Amino acid sequence: MAKAKSLFYCTDCGNETLKWQGRCPACGAWNTIVEQPAQDVKKKASSVSAGVGARRPRPMAEVEAVDELRFNTGMNELDRVLGGGAVKGSLVLVGGAPGIGKSTLMLQICDNLCRFSDVLYVSGEESERQIKLRAQRLGIRDEGLYLFSETNLDDIVAAVQEKKPDILIVDSIQTIYNGDSNSSPGSVAQVKECTMALMHLAKGMGVTVFVVGHINKEGSLAGPKVLEHMVDCVLHFEGEEHNSYRILRAAKNRFGATNEIGVFEMVDKGLVEVPNPSEAMLSGRPENMPGSCVTCVMEGVRPVLAEVQALLAPSAYGNSRRTSNGFDYNRAMMMLAVLEKRGGLMLSNCDFYVNVIGGLTLDEPAADLALIVALASSFRDKPVPFDLAAIGEVGLTGELRSVNAINQRLSEVRRLGFSKCLVPSRSSGKLMAPEGLDLIRVSSIREAIAVLAG
Repeated sequence: MAKAKSLFYCTDCGNETLKWQGRCPACGAWNTIVEQPAQDVKKKASSVSAGVGARRPRPMAEVEAVDELRFNTGMNELDRVLGGGAVKGSLVLVGGAPGIGKSTLMLQICDNLCRFSDVLYVSGEESERQIKLRAQRLGIRDEGLYLFSETNLDDIVAAVQEKKPDILIVDSIQTIYNGDSNSSPGSVAQVKECTMALMHLAKGMGVTVFVVGHINKEGSLAGPKVLEHMVDCVLHFEGEEHNSYRILRAAKNRFGATNEIGVFEMVDKGLVEVPNPSEAMLSGRPENMPGSCVTCVMEGVRPVLAEVQALLAPSAYGNSRRTSNGFDYNRAMMMLAVLEKRGGLMLSNCDFYVNVIGGLTLDEPAADLALIVALASSFRDKPVPFDLAAIGEVGLTGELRSVNAINQRLSEVRRLGFSKCLVPSRSSGKLMAPEGLDLIRVSSIREAIAVLAG
């Protein structure tokens, strides 16, 4: 009997090699090579050629180019992240931690989608009865929604070809398996083949496919990295374990921007949209407490106010402790060094803690000034005025630099009831302060700290 051939795959990037290696030659990751049985290449080649044999290359001038057909999912926050709605014939991957609400989100959009289209909900993790009970709890309508509890890819494809639904939801891709492959469900080979088959359904039949994906312990989507390259849109559903707010981010979107976010709140009746995330993030903000400052960041075209908290405490040991949650750690360390060197505050013998309220992750330089002000407030144990916000980028010499979309940020700051705002003295465009908002222009962090002291 001939020995079965095997190939080796990288679980990070999907690169194939003929032998095992400690380090992937494509992406450079260590200990990510796993063994999978090789497929019959001739069989795959014949099946592919049979399906596309009638197609020929076409001149670009003969290709019809029309705007993509979009439809609303019934959730404005999801439509915002998708770029204005879901696109017909697209393949969308939704990933998140267990229990974050991925299945709830997919089931809730069915309530609106069933009003004008047929939806096939395929679950490899729950039975039809379990889905029915959860749909009743969420108040999902029955008309136009078909349930199918199946993990075999061939049966799923046959059901799609029979029912011809407009929308297909697969929960989750790690539970689906192809019977022609000898590997186990959730493996690199299975995830690649199943996703490729779903992509052919989406492009060939014009079915909009939503695929739910798991994440690994590192927080990235489980399966090969090529999975994210195959789909049209990658959405990350994030949230803290003890926080009711959920944030939906687009990591990839072929039909829209990738820096938009959608905010939801998990309640007993499912996910509820949060149309005003700034107000939600600032609810419960303490008054007259040092170490807290509000800034405004841009999430796509939406300005969002975020509260940055800092705590400096004398270190009880030789090495000071440094912790940052929601703020880039390296940038926070840089701000700490700038404040000590250019601001004249001796912070080297203090423990350093930074936290961003609401589960937001601040990765743009506009939040630098708020962190500086919060650190100085905590060090001097003097609270920041409750009606003061801070917007600006801080350089290594302690200077303040302008940020983009400053007028939109200022409008949001004023709308939330703030009357004063620290801004850089130099601006790339004309500053138009809203009525009732006093702009305090500063050129360095020393001037900003002086305003806090005054």
